[in-house]
Amino acid sequence: MARIIDTSTIDPLRTEFDPATREWVYNGLDCTVTLDVLEALLPQLDADTEHTYNRALALQAPIFEITLRGVRVDITQLSRTLAETEKKIDLVARNLYRIVKDGVGLDVPAPGTQKTEFYRSTKTLLHLFYTVLQLKEVKKRNAKGGFSPTVNEDALLKLKMHFYAEPIVNHILKLRGLEKARQFLTTKLDEDGRLRARWNIAGTVTGRLSSEATDFGTGTNNQNIARPLRSPFIPDRGFKFCNVDLEQADARNVGAICWELFLDSHGPEFAGAYLDACESGDLHTKTCMLGWPDLPWTGDLAHDKKHVAEQPAHRGMTYRDLAKRLGHGTNYDGLSAVAQATHLPMSQIKAFQARYFEGFPCIKAWHEWVQEQLNTTRQITTLYRRRRTFFGRPNDKKVFREAVAFAPQSMTGDEMNSGWMRLWRSKPYRAGRLQVLNQVHDSLLIQYREEDEDWIVPFIIETLTEQFELKGGRIFVMPVEAAIGWNWAYASEDNPHGLVGWKGPGEDKRKAPAICKG
Repeated sequence: MARIIDTSTIDPLRTEFDPATREWVYNGLDCTVTLDVLEALLPQLDADTEHTYNRALALQAPIFEITLRGVRVDITQLSRTLAETEKKIDLVARNLYRIVKDGVGLDVPAPGTQKTEFYRSTKTLLHLFYTVLQLKEVKKRNAKGGFSPTVNEDALLKLKMHFYAEPIVNHILKLRGLEKARQFLTTKLDEDGRLRARWNIAGTVTGRLSSEATDFGTGTNNQNIARPLRSPFIPDRGFKFCNVDLEQADARNVGAICWELFLDSHGPEFAGAYLDACESGDLHTKTCMLGWPDLPWTGDLAHDKKHVAEQPAHRGMTYRDLAKRLGHGTNYDGLSAVAQATHLPMSQIKAFQARYFEGFPCIKAWHEWVQEQLNTTRQITTLYRRRRTFFGRPNDKKVFREAVAFAPQSMTGDEMNSGWMRLWRSKPYRAGRLQVLNQVHDSLLIQYREEDEDWIVPFIIETLTEQFELKGGRIFVMPVEAAIGWNWAYASEDNPHGLVGWKGPGEDKRKAPAICKG
């Protein structure tokens, strides 16, 4: 049935409409006003924004498909994972209680004796850190415009730098993570036992997808599921999972950006230093060589990785671990974040960064270019022609860090989605031999007919490998890694049917569990 209502004659203050008529008017305006807005905006698009708009339009169909399909859940494994999480919460909470009560001397209620545990109380934590331990207050701006002490996550990471606070903060952060896990594991599923989400193509400023609970009150953010919680997710009967990740996506994108920006002005040696390291096969060992030049390097990457870079260095981390954190943080100008991730003295971090910029001068030049863009146009455009305008103060360090991170992270999302579109349009996909179930920024969760494994996994890898030509004819390749199995977590002794790295046709000798057999 159709209704024709001339909304131009309606007084919006009138209330005598019956509920059904109000619904007709509301939904009709929702459609027509949206169309009016679209027709006003389309003429304002330029070549870049139109390109971005068309890419978003093309994604609507595959995103609608994963919205409808969802991911199958093994209810028994879900219950088992929830029980294990509850045990961990109890253990960590009791350990924290002993540290605070017996170690610090603060009288707090034992776990399980209060409706709200003491570690969830902002008042108790403020008293613990700033009165009992007498640490320097970390403050944030309050609703009145002033500054007041806080114990939010950023504050805890700063307080963690203090020797006596570190074990307490570690336990609190662990508990917060576990309680998020418990909340996820109790998420309401749809009636068919599947987890679904509502996806938003324009949900982030970088162009990456976002997801959240559905309009029916089920599901959650499907892109923020911690790896230890993924074992309950299983393929449909007769199918097997293939999880595909982009390899060092953000780092390679930084290298591509530097090449494009500086090839003409500085030449290939300057512009390509970082991209060459990314494509060497072991970026992090290369970074180690810059950061710790006095170690006994031989120049043989395989030997140096095993015998030098992976040797213990600091707080249970190897030199390679440190290099990974230091390099990533330096690329994004995250000095304080690097300090929190490595626990190295600031003097050592600054010394590392000086050697890093000397080895990869294009990174420093890229930072300077970003600042110049903020000072002049306030805009950054990626190699995928996605443009963002930054409205904050150009001299604000937070704005600068957002501008530096924008292009590499945005490109990662576009690279993954470009491959997804190629896969979705392919003949095997159209024939129902494979289906995409979930996207997590730089990875796709795919299920395929198990009998097709020998040919379809190589097809997936080839299709999702992104490549395009940079200046000077250099071919930029974004390679992918694939892992296969019958649940979404990595395989282990406790999870024998989980994901294992793809090694070639016929290499996975495991048999499907009964719950996944066709």
